[in-house]
Amino acid sequence: MPPPALAQGSFIPSPPVNGFHLGPAFIHFYGLMYLVGIALAIYIMRRRVAAAGGDPALVYDVATWVVPAGIIGGRIYFDLTTPFDIMPKHVWWGPLAVWDGGLGIWGGVAAGALVGVWRVRRSGQNVGVFLDAAAPALLVAQAIGRIGNYFNQELFGKPSSLPWALEVTRAARLHAGMPAQYLKYSTFQPSFLYELIFDLALAAALVWLGHHAAIRPPGLFALYVAGYSGYRIFEETIRVDSSAYFLGLRLNFFVAIVVTLAGLAWFAVTQRRGRAAAKGAAALAIGGIIGLAAAGCGQAAHRAQAAARHPELTARQLRGPAGHARG
Repeated sequence: MPPPALAQGSFIPSPPVNGFHLGPAFIHFYGLMYLVGIALAIYIMRRRVAAAGGDPALVYDVATWVVPAGIIGGRIYFDLTTPFDIMPKHVWWGPLAVWDGGLGIWGGVAAGALVGVWRVRRSGQNVGVFLDAAAPALLVAQAIGRIGNYFNQELFGKPSSLPWALEVTRAARLHAGMPAQYLKYSTFQPSFLYELIFDLALAAALVWLGHHAAIRPPGLFALYVAGYSGYRIFEETIRVDSSAYFLGLRLNFFVAIVVTLAGLAWFAVTQRRGRAAAKGAAALAIGGIIGLAAAGCGQAAHRAQAAARHPELTARQLRGPAGHARG
């Protein structure tokens, strides 16, 4: 186990601020990074759609529907699976406070993809081409969004003394609801940085495959679903922020397994059988997310009942081994 604190040595310092004032408004870096990521994703997707022979102008129309759908879907997933982490607490708008962090990636991708497919179908364009164009663009947006996690001091892993360990302030550690045994440590695995690097590497790999392999659409999007979810299996084993638990493990660990398998199945059928089978595999992925989210909600409801019966217990005691399920 690493030393309790790293006053000496190399580490990534905690951010001095999490935003800035622009007149009377306070701009959160978390939200700003998402806006930058969305803008880059639209730019990349337009270029890829045009290169594939599609209509790049349609990307703007799709984005006006997909972006809000993705934010709503991501927030719903977060609120349903980790209601104990909704901030600020005890106010009616707490479940809507996306500027405080808390967007579930699978809920965002599922909602955004469904709405995007609907808009592209209405236009008469090729859905598979648009999905494949979106795959690396989404990964770039996710990578930029992880910079926002740094400024929010969230999405970190177990205590670490590595030279690239992340310094997390005590206030942020308490806010994340991590297990008490970790509160004495000050530097942790920078999970957000690992994912940022992986997202960019996977985006580059998908672009390379698109140019050098005969992959039938939407095979690249299916590989995006499987590849990113496969990485999250690893990430969920090192994160100590707050999470719903299922069978003693983080809920998103099981979601990642289900979606990885569904993504691989989706890729296989898109390359072999065609559209009908691809739809079935996609439905399996979304169904798996919904089912496991429901299981997490059941555990959250159980904790709420326990809190009513035992008001002397703290939120951390009710939660068990935990710590902020963001992303």
